[in-house]
Amino acid sequence: MSTDYFGGMFIYLLSYGIIIIPIIILYIISFGNTIISTAKHGFKQNKIKVIFHGLVLLSIILTNITQSDILKSKRILTAALKDDQFHYKLVFRENGTCENEVSGIFGFQEVFHGKYKLQGDTIVFTKKPYDNNFIPDTLLINKKENAIFMNKDNQGNFSTTKEWLNHFEIQ
Repeated sequence: MSTDYFGGMFIYLLSYGIIIIPIIILYIISFGNTIISTAKHGFKQNKIKVIFHGLVLLSIILTNITQSDILKSKRILTAALKDDQFHYKLVFRENGTCENEVSGIFGFQEVFHGKYKLQGDTIVFTKKPYDNNFIPDTLLINKKENAIFMNKDNQGNFSTTKEWLNHFEIQ
């Protein structure tokens, strides 16, 4: 959530600073002017400005609410895998849906949605929450190791030895 406004926005400020910085400065000045003018002259004379600024603030609040967990099913399991360029976060929910939140360098963020079924200590994706073969369609939950393993050995059994990029850490 904060990446959208802070991490990602910082990159946009650097790359489009000539356009974005003046707009932000003008908006802050306009917001301050609206507050001062409303305090001095009342709401009736500043109705349009107050409504405009209210709509901007409302859109920011609604964006944050839709991206938060408030409107979603309860989390039952969250696990993360960090490599040198990306951070993968699997979120499993009570209603059988899951999300794969992929975060990368320079504010990159993408969310894939999928569905899963629990079969004992195994997670089977019925709809994969990703667009590549990095994560297999079957995962093993190992509560002793506090990990979700994804690699299998030659016999088809899950490898439960923690190595780099072979497991998600349960949070």
